[in-house]
Amino acid sequence: MHRILLASAITLALSTGAAASGDPRTGTTPVAATSIDGVALIPRDALFGNPERANVQLSPDGATLSWVAPVDGTLNVWVAPADNPADARAVTRDTGRGIRNYFWSHQPGVLLYLRDAGGDEDFHLYAVDISSGEGRDLTPFEKTTAQVVGVSDRHPDTILVGMNDRDPAWHDLYRVDLASGERTLVERNDASIAEYVADADYNLRFASRSRPDGGVDVLRRDGEGWQEHDLIPFEDGMTTGLAGLTKDGRTLYMRDSRDRDTSALFAIDAASGARTLLHADPRADFGGGLMDPRTGEVQAVSVNYLREEWAVLDDSIRADLDRLAAIGPGEASINTRTLDDRTWIVAYSAAESPLEYYRYDRANGGKLTHLFSGRPALAGQPLVPMWPQELTSRDGKTLVSYLTLPAHTDADNDGKADQPVPMVLLVHGGPWARDVYGYSSYDQWLANRGYAVLSVNFRGSTGFGKEFTNAGDGEWAAKMHDDLIDAVQWAVAEGVTTEDRVAIMGGSYGGYATLVGLTFTPDTFACGVDIVGPANLNTLLSTVPPYWASFYQQLVRRMGDPETETGKAWLTERSPLSRVDAISKPLLIGQGANDPRVKQDESDQIVNAMTAKDIPVTYVLFPDEGHGFARPENNKAFNAVAEGFLSQCLGGRAQPIGNDFTGSSITVPTGADGVPGLAEALGSHTQDVRK
Repeated sequence: MHRILLASAITLALSTGAAASGDPRTGTTPVAATSIDGVALIPRDALFGNPERANVQLSPDGATLSWVAPVDGTLNVWVAPADNPADARAVTRDTGRGIRNYFWSHQPGVLLYLRDAGGDEDFHLYAVDISSGEGRDLTPFEKTTAQVVGVSDRHPDTILVGMNDRDPAWHDLYRVDLASGERTLVERNDASIAEYVADADYNLRFASRSRPDGGVDVLRRDGEGWQEHDLIPFEDGMTTGLAGLTKDGRTLYMRDSRDRDTSALFAIDAASGARTLLHADPRADFGGGLMDPRTGEVQAVSVNYLREEWAVLDDSIRADLDRLAAIGPGEASINTRTLDDRTWIVAYSAAESPLEYYRYDRANGGKLTHLFSGRPALAGQPLVPMWPQELTSRDGKTLVSYLTLPAHTDADNDGKADQPVPMVLLVHGGPWARDVYGYSSYDQWLANRGYAVLSVNFRGSTGFGKEFTNAGDGEWAAKMHDDLIDAVQWAVAEGVTTEDRVAIMGGSYGGYATLVGLTFTPDTFACGVDIVGPANLNTLLSTVPPYWASFYQQLVRRMGDPETETGKAWLTERSPLSRVDAISKPLLIGQGANDPRVKQDESDQIVNAMTAKDIPVTYVLFPDEGHGFARPENNKAFNAVAEGFLSQCLGGRAQPIGNDFTGSSITVPTGADGVPGLAEALGSHTQDVRK
């Protein structure tokens, strides 16, 4: 199920990072400056250019190490013998937008990756033989989005894939041969199934189907058909759902908030239906689990309130997780585990220490070997901490938030501002998502330019229980926005900033919040940066991708139904487009022309309305991007514009645009004269469009 309507365009941009040589846990240089001029300027390329390595994995048999890294400036998949990472070679040759999402099959020497065209989110699934380099499109159909349903070591030659080439709204299920690409129909989806769960032998066992009231039916396989097994009410729809099946098919896992607030993890006996509570936390929802690669049994679970915390369910991995926790004060995650569970690939990072990759040998006494830094260009750069906060809304709700301060305004490193500085309120997408602690290229970039950065989990955000999430229903541009305003007032009261020096910025829903800030509360913010944000909620809901059909009733119940007069009126009233006349502060808009979620027309509408009323706006459009800017060249280009825009608005420092448009497809249909140096940079730029 699509729980996130408007995923953050900022986090969609690949921002995987790394720290330094020497001690790999810390890539920062201590700073004791009294002004921002005394802090080294971190180049945009180090923050937003291609990582040196990212998404490091190990094949299930442990023989081959893999990662993504540039080939002639475009991210591709590389492999190397597990015992000799230096003997690496690229096995894909993408020259377009790059490959980011890949994983190993259980067929030795065969990996799989997903790729769309120009950000259209019609993701095709490809198989690559790493010996020959031969690749094959396993879903070679137009307007088709592949959904991988099953990859099993018991059937290494085939995988289960959902494809919506017959009906764009629903995915039929196929078994696909990795060598030939031949597909065999497993089930034609005539029952409006949103999600399938199969066992390790590819037998369909459970499924979910949306109800007309916005709830969800959990279905159980009954012969060749389905029978109703369980019911998830609408109010639990964001916090309850299927969470996996053991390989023997005997235990179903569910995250479940029914009869409670936060979602807990339950193990359900597939034969008897008996339920066992495995873990619950009254502060935050079940976040994720570590599953034994041999059995599929959950061994540890995470929750994330202020920071991620792990609870061990299986004592056999307790010592392993303790060793990983000892890497440093940040957070360690397990990228892959070999099928025999003897070797893990571990990623470690902290807010001020981007990703480092390790090999962890369980079979060798828990030996931890540092492999790679993802972004060695950040070695020695003045990265700064991120400070979790618990703010209080005007009606008493706790808003978990994160504050990042420029180095010069927190000389004693206590998370308290020594002096007020300009601030950027950075709003997450979704809205059914959340901000978390950790390394963020955007937070580090903005702090390095002299701005405090505040990210707020406003009501409607997920992860803090259903009551908090459901409190956002019907509150777009109302109480959800009040929470953001309350956070700004907190920052002013705490001496972080002053009322006249706050900008609002965000991607997707965060872009909508930016537009709301400049239209509903025009005196609060000095300026705004909107990245792929909707301006007209009626047209937003009328143009959602067809394969979101299973989530549509959730959308309209939480927002407004454009098929009813009441719903249409609500959507109109809460649309920034309806209040264009109120815009009096500078606005920068970024948009991908191929965005299937927030279509280009959303930005076009508000830009056209502002232009018709002679209200200045700078509009940046990328013809080869979708919901966010995935190509590093485009991400750098937009951020170069945003940096100059914010500097003019808030007075922070700005690195000149320089050559940061090189390789980008950037266009500026209107308002190039609104950002220093932009018109001149465009005049000498040769556009480079990739698909």
